[in-house]
Amino acid sequence: MERAHEKVVEAQFGPRAKAYVESAVHSQGQDLDTLDAMLAAIKPKRALDLGTGGGHVSYLLARHAGSVVAADLSRDMLAAVAATARERGIGNIETVETPAERLPFDAASFDFLACRYSAHHWRDFHAGVREARRVLKRGAPAVFIDTYSAGVPLFDTHLQAVELLRDTSHVRDYSAAEWLAAMARAGFALKASRTWRLRMDFAVWTARMRTPMTNVAAIRALQAAASAEVRAHFAVEDDGSFALDMLMMETVAD
Repeated sequence: MERAHEKVVEAQFGPRAKAYVESAVHSQGQDLDTLDAMLAAIKPKRALDLGTGGGHVSYLLARHAGSVVAADLSRDMLAAVAATARERGIGNIETVETPAERLPFDAASFDFLACRYSAHHWRDFHAGVREARRVLKRGAPAVFIDTYSAGVPLFDTHLQAVELLRDTSHVRDYSAAEWLAAMARAGFALKASRTWRLRMDFAVWTARMRTPMTNVAAIRALQAAASAEVRAHFAVEDDGSFALDMLMMETVAD
């Protein structure tokens, strides 16, 4: 039976909701520490976590914001976030099931937005960025965090191939130039950005998504056949572990 992209995403992540709530890669990092410091200074009244996934940004937002909306298109992910919030005694998180491209919120509804590790799953990247701007008040801060492509075809082809084999709901890791262009067109002004590298433990990375063994073997075959330049760029290790390029952009809605 044919499925829309949103259904593919939901099928991939719904059964893995608990794994993402518990994921060390998603639940910690210098980017979250930076975001925490920003929020402590801003203290927004109403904040949106766009593509909440395991809810880690929402839990952080809840410490500083009056109210938080955790938005995602996976019902099971949202149920896991709601359950975790209850377990932690967090009472100011509301979950909303929605794709990023069609947010059910009025214009200028939020005074802060964060989007972390979500955009590479969106059917329409530009529509998602435009919707993020539409629901923000003018002058409101927005932070976007995601894996990004180096923009070099040699590296980009390898990156997109292994990402798709590992997770068939993957759409694209965009380059920094693509991100900046999309945000400028949507009405965001870049205030600051930073990049870093994140090591992915291959066994954990594939187990979290329950990647089929045929696909695991295909990823390892691509790594083994990759050029010296590709293997060096991604710091590919003997067990398949490797490094991803990460990008964090602090912006303001113009």
